[in-house]
Amino acid sequence: MPIALAEIGQPFVISRIGGNDSVRHHLTELGFVPGTTVMVVSNNGGNLIVKVKDARVAIDRGLAMKVFS
Repeated sequence: MPIALAEIGQPFVISRIGGNDSVRHHLTELGFVPGTTVMVVSNNGGNLIVKVKDARVAIDRGLAMKVFS
């Protein structure tokens, strides 16, 4: 299931990152790494704020559809 469909406040363990090399590299730099637990803090019109490690990161729905549990 992609993180874009996750419920707000529910912990989510990343199993894989989809997309082309540049998208995967960008998400990895933001902290979206397989095995990491993340949580959706807010979902506003498809734009998500996600707690990754000790930071909050804003990503759009397109990127959120590339992060899977």
